[in-house]
Amino acid sequence: MDQNTQLINTITTFLKDIGLETVMQPIEGAGFVPGISLNNGRLIIDTSQLKYTGDIIYAAGRLAVMPPEERVAMDDIIPKTDMQQSGGIMAIAWAYAACIHLGLDPHVVFHDGGYDGQSEALISHFRDTPQWGIPMLQWCGMTYDARNAAQLNKLPFPHMQSWVREK
Repeated sequence: MDQNTQLINTITTFLKDIGLETVMQPIEGAGFVPGISLNNGRLIIDTSQLKYTGDIIYAAGRLAVMPPEERVAMDDIIPKTDMQQSGGIMAIAWAYAACIHLGLDPHVVFHDGGYDGQSEALISHFRDTPQWGIPMLQWCGMTYDARNAAQLNKLPFPHMQSWVREK
């Protein structure tokens, strides 16, 4: 098994374990990102079109941070509700936490082909002073910032209390 196939298996096993469904099949059309389509709350992955394996984690993060009723109906078009505009920020923080949880180098997700050239800045931010997206993830009951974690005797971000939003 090559390294990329092993990485895909690691990621999809994790997603299955947290309750996000993945389906490996060809995708017709553009999809959410190259090689990934969102369909009724599932990630459809076409490895022949997948440009960056770490994009699976970011796309999963977009689903994971959605309210359950939106997640099950999700397709490739992210709704422009106020919550979903902050959903991209939450998904980026979620993706960083997933990398740490899986023992992956954050560059797997935060690659040079995305994030408007800000990959290194994002990695540094989450490693050194994580704040971006954390308040919304905390509001959803998915993680704690350092102050609240200390008060509650819990582990702070990037540790997640819940990987999939339940409310």
